Amino acid sequence: MAAEAPAPSSVGEAWMRLLKRRGVDFLFANSGTDFPSIVEGIARSEQLGVAIPRPVVCPHENAAISMAHGHAMVSGRAQAAMVHVNVGTANALNGLINADREYVPLLLAAGRTPILEEGENGSRSLNIHWAQEMFDQAGMVRESVRWDYELRDPRQLTLATDRALAIAHSDPAGPVYLTLPREILAMEPAGSVEDEPLMMPARIAGPEQTDVRKAAELFALARSPLIITSRAGVDRQVPELLSRFAARAGAAVVEYRRRHLSLSSEDAFHGGHEAAPWIGDSDLVLVIECDVPWIPGNGSTPPGAKVIQVGTDPLQARYPMRGFRSDLTIRASARHFLQAMLDEMDGAQSRFEARAAPARSKCAAIRDKGLAAVAQAPQRMTMAWASACLDRARAPDSIFVNEYPLVLSAVKTTEPGSFFGSSPAGGLGWGLPAALGAKLAAPQREVIATVGDGSYLFANPIVCQQIAAAEKIPILIVIFNNAAWGAVVRATRAMYPDGHAVRANRMPLTSLEPTPDFAMIARACGCWGEIVSDPIALPAAVDRAFTEIRSNGKCAVLDIRCES
Repeated sequence: MAAEAPAPSSVGEAWMRLLKRRGVDFLFANSGTDFPSIVEGIARSEQLGVAIPRPVVCPHENAAISMAHGHAMVSGRAQAAMVHVNVGTANALNGLINADREYVPLLLAAGRTPILEEGENGSRSLNIHWAQEMFDQAGMVRESVRWDYELRDPRQLTLATDRALAIAHSDPAGPVYLTLPREILAMEPAGSVEDEPLMMPARIAGPEQTDVRKAAELFALARSPLIITSRAGVDRQVPELLSRFAARAGAAVVEYRRRHLSLSSEDAFHGGHEAAPWIGDSDLVLVIECDVPWIPGNGSTPPGAKVIQVGTDPLQARYPMRGFRSDLTIRASARHFLQAMLDEMDGAQSRFEARAAPARSKCAAIRDKGLAAVAQAPQRMTMAWASACLDRARAPDSIFVNEYPLVLSAVKTTEPGSFFGSSPAGGLGWGLPAALGAKLAAPQREVIATVGDGSYLFANPIVCQQIAAAEKIPILIVIFNNAAWGAVVRATRAMYPDGHAVRANRMPLTSLEPTPDFAMIARACGCWGEIVSDPIALPAAVDRAFTEIRSNGKCAVLDIRCES
């Protein structure tokens, strides 16, 4: 019988052990002067052979919190990121906003300036310990977290941690924030840790049966129903249920601004990724887990059309303003709602064949058009061609982590949990570190980060590639490099189609030229790197990149110089 490990020597060490017992496998850390008890606790635990989360050094806070985000979106389990007091929290805020809007559970911890000026192990010892104290450090993050607290006594450690993780995993999930004063971390632990958490997450389950009947009645009366979602597939059981329901109801499914794969791109009722071709003819729209189902200025439902909104937060209560009509609002998980609708509409499929046939035909035409556009190499490099080449070379169970540029009509994505898109908050610099976290959560699967050159720069790529080399994380980073802020260019053209910028073919504040040699930067960080601009040469370059991550275990960076 193995000897019981010695008791932890500090609250910091006890916290590390507690996190591991609660299912937290990684601590993504950007350390500061508030970390000595954490550092000592990690060293002592490793020497004693005590299980703690794997510590990962992250030289920038955005990498730390985005890696925690990436792991959680794949594993479904909150991981911990810890940063330095107020300044570290400020640098992590961009990633925290992303996690909030995408309902990602994670625990962001931060040091807190020592409370005492002297007389205690951990009291103030540097000049920054005066300047870094705030009246309300958590005030910076309070709008973007589900809960925040400052640990005030060692006896609170288990309660505060269990409460944080339970709230992070409760529906709708999201990040939580815990501040840890240096003196408290240095104190002796108090009390024992129970094997089971003190509290469990609160879940939103099935819909009211009366609402299910109303929804079924609306589908029975509809002439041309449409389903729109962006993230229902966060539950891996949803794609199969959604496929069955779409077939039974005879309704096309649009994955608008897809953030999770909710339906196989090869499904007969997959209607593409744009609502505009469908919305004007749809007399019933079912919105499932989608904050913005269409852009009102690009079309809207016809007069008399009905809208049903379903989700764990169907009205997006945390959005200050959102005006999409909802004739029937149902707070329920997508899985429970779809199963309830399948049960209610059992045997109804044959009644809807008249509307199903044209829907299938239009879906097939949209799918075929997208694939035909990338059937052969174009004369000049395009993002669609780059997307298609990646798709043809990747492993069947690979994971895409996409920060905007991937052209979804050019790829075949079929498996739940194989695609993750950026948060609707749009905080750039997420994709690259999130892919690193995703690979740690699924080490046996290939992970491909598809990013624009702007989002790549925002990610602090030297930091991320240094982490990849240090932790031996072999992901493929693909930069769709058009040397510009493409979103700003498109927005300007849309608002001022005949404006001076368009007429002069000059877009101030959008150019990212001269483009750095990203491949050289990658090699300097211990990764593989290559630049390619010839469309015909791209498939071979993609193969070389995959060889590096598959056979050599290296992080690979492929810089594809392409048009917008």
